[in-house]
Amino acid sequence: MKSRLCEMFGIEAPIFAFSHCRDVVVEVSKAGGLGVLGMARMSRERLHEELSWIDAHIGGRPYGIDVLMPTTYEDAGALKFDPEHLFPPAHLAFVRDLLDEAGVPRLPEDEAERIQHELVASANFTPEESAMMIDIALEHPIKLIVNALGTPPRALVERAHARGIKVAALAGKPKHALKHRDAGCDFVIAVGTEAAGHTGNVASMVLWPSIVDAVAPLPVLGAGGVGRGRQLAAAFALGCEGVWCGSAWLPTVQSEVIPEIKQKFFAAGHDDAVLTKSVTGKQCRTLRSRFTEAWQRPGAPQPLPAPLQMLLWWGQGRTRVERVRAKDFLTYPVGQLVGDMRAETSVRQVVQDMLTELAETKARLDDLLGAD
Repeated sequence: MKSRLCEMFGIEAPIFAFSHCRDVVVEVSKAGGLGVLGMARMSRERLHEELSWIDAHIGGRPYGIDVLMPTTYEDAGALKFDPEHLFPPAHLAFVRDLLDEAGVPRLPEDEAERIQHELVASANFTPEESAMMIDIALEHPIKLIVNALGTPPRALVERAHARGIKVAALAGKPKHALKHRDAGCDFVIAVGTEAAGHTGNVASMVLWPSIVDAVAPLPVLGAGGVGRGRQLAAAFALGCEGVWCGSAWLPTVQSEVIPEIKQKFFAAGHDDAVLTKSVTGKQCRTLRSRFTEAWQRPGAPQPLPAPLQMLLWWGQGRTRVERVRAKDFLTYPVGQLVGDMRAETSVRQVVQDMLTELAETKARLDDLLGAD
C-alpha cells in the first residue's frame, strides 16, 4: 500500500494493533502490520521480560509500546498499598459490601496483602511511573512510543526522535490532536467513542475527518470500531492513512483474555460495551458487569479520581473477582465491536480477513463509481 505510515515503518499494511499480549504484538507485526504493547498493567520486571521475548520472536520486524501519561490525576503516593487510609470509608465499604453480598469470597488473610500488592504494583498510571517504564523500553529496539492519555512531553518526543523512534498520541477531539502535533508527534490516532478503554464521546465517522483536516498534512490513524475491511476502507475514505485496532484481537487464541471473559464477549451485544468511570476514574469503555452497573444505582458514591478508582477496583474488587472467576463481575476494556464477536479466531486470520474485505470493498466501489 502507498500509505505514508507503511513507508514510515517499512510495513506492508497500515494496521496497528494495540494489545497487552506479547503474542498478539508479534503475530500482527509478522502478518505485515505493526504490533504495539500496552504497558499499563505490567511491573517493571515483567516489562523487561515481555520485551525480551518479543525481540526474540518478532524476527526483526518493527513494534512499539503504549503508555499512560495523563495530564490530570490524583497522586496516590506512598499510601498506594494501604486501603484503610487511601480510600474514603464509604467507597471502601461500597466495594467490599457489594462483593460480600454477592457471595464473592474475600481473599485469604495470609495471602491478601501479597495478592493486592502484586496486582496493584503492575498499575502504571502517573507520568513518573510511565517514564520509568519508557526507560526500560528504550533498552529494546522499539520503533514507536504512543501516549494513550494526553500529549507526550516534548522532552520525551525529542529523546525518542534522537534514537530514531517515532511518537504518536491518541486524540478524541481536534484540539487534542493539535496539541499532539505541536508537541512534535509524528502522527495522531483519532479515537472515536466506539473504542475500548479511555475514549471520548464523538463517533468515528465524525471525528476522523475533523482530525485529519485539523492536523493536515500530519498522518492520522482511525481508531474506534475497527475490526474488518469495510471499516479500514472507511478510514481511508475519510482521510486516514491506516487504522489502530484493539478490541479486534481480544477474541483471538493469542489474546491474554481468560476463557470466561471471552464467553461473555461472545454473548454480548454492541451496547454491552459501556462508558463508565468505575474502573479507572476516567471515562473508559468496558464490558458491562455487576460492578459497573452498581455504580449507576441511586445512592452509589461518585467514582474517585484516577488512579485512585483504578486502585480501588484492582486492589479491592478485581483481586477477589478474578481469583474465583466470578462471572457476573468479570469485566474487560472492550469497544462496541464486541457485538460482532461470536467465536475464537487467530490474529493472522483477523488480518487476512480485513485485507480480503478491503479488496472486495474497493472492487464494489469501483463498480459503483464506474472506475476502469
